[in-house]
Amino acid sequence: MIFNMKVKRLTLCGLAGVLATLTLAACSGGGGETSTSETTDASSEAASRSGGVDVQIDGSSTVFPISEAMAEEYQNDSGKRVTVGVSGSGGGFKKFCAGETDISNASRPIKESEVELCAENGIEYVEIPVAFDGVSVVVNQANDWATCLKPEELAMMWEPTAEGQITNWSQIRAEFPDVELGLYGPGTDSGTYDYFTDATTGEEGESRGDYTASEDDNVIVQGVQAEDGALGFFGYAYYEENKDTLKVVEIENSAGECVAPSSEVISDGSYNPLSRPIFFYVSKSALESNPAVKEFAEYQIDSANEELITEVGYVPLPDDILTKVQERLDTAKTGSIFEGGSSVGVKLSDKL
Repeated sequence: MIFNMKVKRLTLCGLAGVLATLTLAACSGGGGETSTSETTDASSEAASRSGGVDVQIDGSSTVFPISEAMAEEYQNDSGKRVTVGVSGSGGGFKKFCAGETDISNASRPIKESEVELCAENGIEYVEIPVAFDGVSVVVNQANDWATCLKPEELAMMWEPTAEGQITNWSQIRAEFPDVELGLYGPGTDSGTYDYFTDATTGEEGESRGDYTASEDDNVIVQGVQAEDGALGFFGYAYYEENKDTLKVVEIENSAGECVAPSSEVISDGSYNPLSRPIFFYVSKSALESNPAVKEFAEYQIDSANEELITEVGYVPLPDDILTKVQERLDTAKTGSIFEGGSSVGVKLSDKL
């Protein structure tokens, strides 16, 4: 099943177009091609660069459903145009730090290498947590053995040394059946890939290479649906949308409890180590020179719009955190609270 009703235009416009840059108005006419400016000032040239688009966004496929839903409503309310691209967290930061976009969606904090790239190009940014997510591990409906997995068992499957060596479920646990293991996951530009590998193998961005990778989470869904011994992972929203055709695996947390992802356990952190905050990053110059960018950033963190976050399958931030997030945006506080490091095992409320 393709993602929910707010994203059904994906099937109409075609996923190939989305993976380049999704113009939300494209299916109803009215969209021109998006061009890229030579300048590194993303906001002051936004309209001329993007064929009349007021706000230009790219990045994480995990955060995409939030931005897509928000953009659709914001456009209806304001009459201004927003584009949302899906090139992964890493791909989004490459564009953002080159001054090609106003906002970059990310399912993990900005990396040190990306901090340096933005600095080289004079791009200052405001880091905005927008919701909580739980990376969901899923298997085929025929799988009746992997009901709860330990992070160490996930590491056995995914660590670099497993390539070509760990190919059967019986190698993970003696009581598991002799069934071929098929692995599906996001590509290496994905923030979800970075977070998952950090939380399981202990090395962000390090895994075996012989798995089926895609920046389109629906490809992962379809792969796991089709193969009895398959296992995949992606954001909670994609599991929620496909839970009738997939099984979610409980994960043993730090307390030794087997926990399945849900809004409650993602919010309270007991679905660890796979609970995480997800973000958007806003160009400071865009905030200062493009009123639509500031309006849209405000729109995404307005508590009046948090039902859109719930509708697409994520967990809204609690009021105490949201207040601190609003302060970051109001004061245009630049930099990352993670300082280029990991968010695994870190409480967002402590960092803010």
